[in-house]
Amino acid sequence: MSTTKTPSDLATTAETAAGVAQFLAPVVIDLEALVVQGKQAHWHVRGTAFDEVHRQLDQIVANAQDFADTAAERIVALGLPLDSRLATVAEKNTLPGLPDGFSGWEETVANVTAQLDAALVTIRTAVAELETIDMSSQDVAIEIERGVTKDRWLLQAHVAG
Repeated sequence: MSTTKTPSDLATTAETAAGVAQFLAPVVIDLEALVVQGKQAHWHVRGTAFDEVHRQLDQIVANAQDFADTAAERIVALGLPLDSRLATVAEKNTLPGLPDGFSGWEETVANVTAQLDAALVTIRTAVAELETIDMSSQDVAIEIERGVTKDRWLLQAHVAG
C-alpha cells in the first residue's frame, strides 16, 4: 500500500479555508484602511519633523499594502473570495478615524500610532486563533504582526524622549 499523497489528499478543507478567512479577512480590511488613512495623514502632516514623518508614513502605507496582499492571497489560495471593496473596508475596519485637514507632526504620529494599534489587535487575534486552524496561515499573520510592530516602533521613535 502506497503512502504517497495525491494532490486531492493535500487540498485544504472547506472548513479550514473558512476558518482562515474568518481571521485573515479582517486583517486585510484593517490594512487596506491603514493604506488609505496613512496616505491621508501623509498628505496633511505639518511641522518641524515633517520630512521624516512624511517619509515614514509612505513606508507604512507601502508595507500595509504588501501585508494586505499577502493575507488576501492566502485566503484566495485556499479557494475563497475576499471582499475588500472600498465600501466594505469603510464599513468593517476597526481603525480610529483621522481629523480633517492639516495636523502637526506630533498629532499625526499619535493618530497613526492609534491606527497601527487597532490593526495590531486584529492581527494578533488572527495569530492566536489560526494556531489551531492552519499553521501556514498563522505564519502569514505572524509575519504581518512583526512588520506592523516594526513600523509602529519606527514611527514612535519620532516622539521618544
